[in-house]
Amino acid sequence: MVTIGWYIIAALGEIAGCFAFWAWFRLDKSPWWLVPGMLSLAIFAYALTRVDSAHAGRAYAAYGGVYIMASILWLWTVERHTPDRWDLIGTAVALGGAAIILWGPRPV
Repeated sequence: MVTIGWYIIAALGEIAGCFAFWAWFRLDKSPWWLVPGMLSLAIFAYALTRVDSAHAGRAYAAYGGVYIMASILWLWTVERHTPDRWDLIGTAVALGGAAIILWGPRPV
């Protein structure tokens, strides 16, 4: 459960940080949006280092599914655009893949 918590923190940090850059560049917001954006991206990077995995690449790969889910939730809650069935099916497939990568049986 601790791993899932760190992935959630990472996702929030990455989405918020990337959105700050999006807002500055695409929505003509103030460059000051970049300050919390960079802080959020630092939180994202820190959170991924806390994931219980022996290898960084595996932690990052499994995070991909969590990122997809967080992005769809962002689409729905922040951008107020309802995900369609393909968004939801794709999210389920990505999370399934992330679970296999993270918790699949491995030789000791």
